[in-house]
Amino acid sequence: MIRLARPGDLPALIDVEREAGSRFRDVGMAAIADDDPGSVAELAGYQADGRAWVSVDEGDRPVAYLLAAVVDGHAHIDQVSVRPGHARRGLGRALIETLAAWARARGLPALTLTTFAAVPWNAPYYQRLGFRVMADAELGDGLRAIRRAEAARGLGAWPRVALIRPL
Repeated sequence: MIRLARPGDLPALIDVEREAGSRFRDVGMAAIADDDPGSVAELAGYQADGRAWVSVDEGDRPVAYLLAAVVDGHAHIDQVSVRPGHARRGLGRALIETLAAWARARGLPALTLTTFAAVPWNAPYYQRLGFRVMADAELGDGLRAIRRAEAARGLGAWPRVALIRPL
């Protein structure tokens, strides 16, 4: 089941992020696996604004989540993570479709995100969901700022792309 995140869910989202991030070790990206998963305070802004969704198990515990913003007039996926033990069950796709419905209800024309180009569960996965790589000329000021911030955090050590999916 997917629902909006509640304040009590936020510590579990950090655990989901740590577990999901651990998969990067398998592709030689230990620095990403060890990256700071963020804080409850950072997550609270998304939750309070109704821009954080969780997929929960039978015990109502988060096993996946999605955080969104509006960037350059599009619904932007800031983060989507799934516990590895719950991967390959369509939870990420369902969260993205939940965001798509949210975006349509607000008249937003597309979904965007930035991600690693060659990691199988990153750009190739999103492309299977209908996203396409954006040319640099297509990037708005907001996406350009996100890309600069990512590079400053060291994420540019691996090829990254911005993706878009019209709604």
